[in-house]
Amino acid sequence: MTTTAERYRAFRGAALFSMGFRPFFLFSAAWAALAVPLWVASYLGILPAGQITRDWHVHEMLFGYLSGVIAGFLLTAVPNWTGRLPVTGAPLIGLFSLWAAGRIAMLMPAVLGAAASVIDSLFLFALAAVIAREILAGRNSRNFPVCLLVSALGVANVLSHTQLANLDMSLLGGRIGIAVVAMLIALIGGRIVPSFTRNWMARRKLSPEPAQAGRFDAIALAITGGALLTWIAAPLSPGAGVLLVSAGIMNFTRLLRWRGWTTSSEALVLILHAGYGWLAAAFTLLGLAVLAPAQIPTAAGIHALTAGAFGVMTLAVMTRATLGHTGQALTANRSTKVIYLLVNLGALARTIAPLFTDAYGAALTLAAFAWSGAFALFVIAYAPLLARSRRAAA
Repeated sequence: MTTTAERYRAFRGAALFSMGFRPFFLFSAAWAALAVPLWVASYLGILPAGQITRDWHVHEMLFGYLSGVIAGFLLTAVPNWTGRLPVTGAPLIGLFSLWAAGRIAMLMPAVLGAAASVIDSLFLFALAAVIAREILAGRNSRNFPVCLLVSALGVANVLSHTQLANLDMSLLGGRIGIAVVAMLIALIGGRIVPSFTRNWMARRKLSPEPAQAGRFDAIALAITGGALLTWIAAPLSPGAGVLLVSAGIMNFTRLLRWRGWTTSSEALVLILHAGYGWLAAAFTLLGLAVLAPAQIPTAAGIHALTAGAFGVMTLAVMTRATLGHTGQALTANRSTKVIYLLVNLGALARTIAPLFTDAYGAALTLAAFAWSGAFALFVIAYAPLLARSRRAAA
């Protein structure tokens, strides 16, 4: 029986569509690099008012760039979970085309009308169906919650387009989308961060190892899920604030148990801990913004989560997966370290920008160009690896 890696190497079509991460990582990063400066230019009045609105910005970060990265990760990870054939060639091209069509449609709602929302909504449900088929066929029920979360993200996207009885559902859709991605990071990050750390430490004979997953992790995930569900339903309630702060503390404790400080000499591993650290900080800030809104603006917590946890963790996974699956050494070179520096700088600037109202425009501009610059540099540095076959890239 051939392994998943052997099946990948046996693929003879276009290299870009030989593995799920290739097209989705490359073009999702390109979209992130482009979409954020477009929104800031529109916000600052540099571009004329039009389709590049705040709602467009929120939507394209959640259901454009992030959904694409999630697809690239899952389409690459699921074959390893199930031992089944990977999605390659024409089926992968079909999925990618749905994602790309959604990005084009969201730039043309005035032309396409309601069809723009329909086109944009197709991708996540198609992805969920593919992931469900693979997990069920591979009898890998342990990972079925991931499929449910992708489906929930699809529902959130539909809500972001929906008005019911003159009630705008986009805010609810946005909260659900943010909560789903945060839960995915807590769930999957809780596996890969200690696992990659343990492997790195084992090669260097370092000890003690990161704590094994156990009851504490289950409790942390339960509190995190409860906090996010409460925030979705009642984002301004004191209960949501208390639960979010509790989730922040639990996830920070969870992070400490993984001993990330021992990986300071390898940025490729350390960045995973930084991304999870942003998640813990974001939950805490978001909770404090509910409990003490006069001191902590909600925007600080939201952007610690989106620009910080989501941005840093996606680039951490994208760089590592690209290097590993193209046969490169698992170490961060200079350009990769600059990518990590820029995305963290952009996230920090965007998180603290609401605290400096007099310099908000300058902080926003710095945040946008540092954060999107990280993704632009990823495209420049990693496109040759993503577009060439493993044999050519090695």
